[in-house]
Amino acid sequence: MKIDFVSDVSCPWCAVGLNALEQALARVAPDIQATLHFQPFELNPQMPAEGQDIVEHLSAKYGIDAQQIAANAEAIRQRGASVGFEFGVGKRSRVYNTFDAHRLLHWAGLQSEAAQRALKHALFKAYFTDGLSPGDAEVLVAAATAAGLDADAARAVLASDAHAAEVREAEGFYQQQGISSVPAIIINDRHLISGGQPVEVFERALRQIALEQAAA
Repeated sequence: MKIDFVSDVSCPWCAVGLNALEQALARVAPDIQATLHFQPFELNPQMPAEGQDIVEHLSAKYGIDAQQIAANAEAIRQRGASVGFEFGVGKRSRVYNTFDAHRLLHWAGLQSEAAQRALKHALFKAYFTDGLSPGDAEVLVAAATAAGLDADAARAVLASDAHAAEVREAEGFYQQQGISSVPAIIINDRHLISGGQPVEVFERALRQIALEQAAA
């Protein structure tokens, strides 16, 4: 089974959704085996390098006040905790540009599926747990190192424009497919599951798709 996980490293529901999906995959193993590929999506492609205050950003984007933002953050924190992901309380104060993070993820995917997945987790931790900027080259290199990737090679990727065209092409492809919010989990290029769903929802979907595959 092929799974494309379309997401952004600054999307909290993507962090929740990935952990939930991985728990669902563990539940259906070894009967159902899957390859997991991370595809790029930028929530804020025009975000400048210095980023923007998170309350200011969310207020302007969604028309909600600081109290609502705090309530939403607590709800997401609780959902994260339920699937084993830690959102650092009060850690995130800004929203950043994530294009370089996507370039690095593309490069990691060329190394191995496991390396790309490890880097994705490291990037989620850097931003959501530790409050670091996914637009900062040294933060990205540290995440690559934590994922078992070569620091010098990662730094060389970030110092160049390597994989920029591939990331733009992939982003355009998924936009053309109608993906406008993330996470978007696409199974076997046919089945779409949207949002950071509970583990049970992912598990049911995986089993149902596997049955349809077997019957085809």
